[in-house]
Amino acid sequence: MAPRRNSTDGIQMANTKSAKKATRKIARRTEVNKGRRSRMRSYVRGVEDAIAGGDKQKALTALKAAEPELMRAAQHGVIHKRNASRKVSRLTHQIAKLGS
Repeated sequence: MAPRRNSTDGIQMANTKSAKKATRKIARRTEVNKGRRSRMRSYVRGVEDAIAGGDKQKALTALKAAEPELMRAAQHGVIHKRNASRKVSRLTHQIAKLGS
């Protein structure tokens, strides 16, 4: 659904006090979630780099650090719980293939 247009200034802003407060809250939560998402991705990237390097021990250590970050992101609603579990599962499977 497209935003409502106002003939004078483009997009119509929130009118009620509660709607204005909601937009402020959304902006704050967005900033927090960006940080959490970035942190989670950094940990996952560390695991993927270790897998790409072929170092199983380093990959296991990185996964051990990344798994709580993924689950924390899921707990806070940054990503879905099943998405976090799927990422951990796939990374674990890739690490297991390094040994064989």
